[in-house]
Amino acid sequence: MSGNKQSDSQIREGISRRGMLRMAAGVGAAGAAALALPSCPAVSEETKTAATKGRIKQSIVHWCFAKYWDVEKTCQIAKQLGCKSVELVGPEDFATLKKYGLTCALAPNGMPDPPFVNGFNNPKYHDMVIAKTREAIDACAEYKFPSVIAFTGSREDIPDDTGAKNCVNGLKKIIGYAEKKKVKLCLEILNSRVDIEMKGHPGYQGDHTDYCIEIIKQVGSPRMKLLFDIYHVQVMDGDIITRIRQYKDHIGHYHTAGNPGRGELDDKQEINYKPIMEEIARTGYTSYVGQEFIPTRDPLEGLTEAVVLCDV
Repeated sequence: MSGNKQSDSQIREGISRRGMLRMAAGVGAAGAAALALPSCPAVSEETKTAATKGRIKQSIVHWCFAKYWDVEKTCQIAKQLGCKSVELVGPEDFATLKKYGLTCALAPNGMPDPPFVNGFNNPKYHDMVIAKTREAIDACAEYKFPSVIAFTGSREDIPDDTGAKNCVNGLKKIIGYAEKKKVKLCLEILNSRVDIEMKGHPGYQGDHTDYCIEIIKQVGSPRMKLLFDIYHVQVMDGDIITRIRQYKDHIGHYHTAGNPGRGELDDKQEINYKPIMEEIARTGYTSYVGQEFIPTRDPLEGLTEAVVLCDV
């Protein structure tokens, strides 16, 4: 396990999802102006459906594109590209998704931003994180959305074995409720190596696949799954296809992004996504793959390319 440590305040300052929007401001002004909400060409008649094969159900992770498109515009783009979901949007936007016949494949856990700092690994946060997770489960159950995200949280000098036990104890207090409401909890692995805002999460305890899988196994519920973020797994562990084969029964959701940099799924990065998607389909996986890369160029162009690439 990584020994990388930061204070809670440092982590909060450095890895906020809202902070990502500040980082995205580095995109050229001309590109941003061209994609401004009122004139965005994403849903023009010329835009062709990108996902047509149906073996992989794709989802757009809204926070990555929030600088360019509001939730409604993102829903329109999702429909046009053939994606089935817009995810990591709160219950206040669920009705908008329903209006477009979309699901929220993975809902946020309702924790204060950033939501991955105070997690299940620290008992002092259990009451708060369990209450927020319960509220998220209720919202998903009402709309028949499938999953809520979960996090180990920051180490805060907690030994890894103790953190794992605390996660198991905390998750066991809420998983029965998730089972009753027929909603999955998906525990996310995040990389702790990359010390760049929203590209890595120094201090995060669930930073290895095997560590998170062991927690999931000990919780012992069919509603307790792994959020297998391909980018984060590549940074920390690699051996992506073998790990998919090994842990297919425990994976409840996937995220994508290019490495290094967490950018587009293009030829400037090292992950070979086509065979990875083919392997995911071969495992019989029926849930969603969320496109969670941070645009470095025209976001619609990059998203369309990613959707086509993952449509195996």
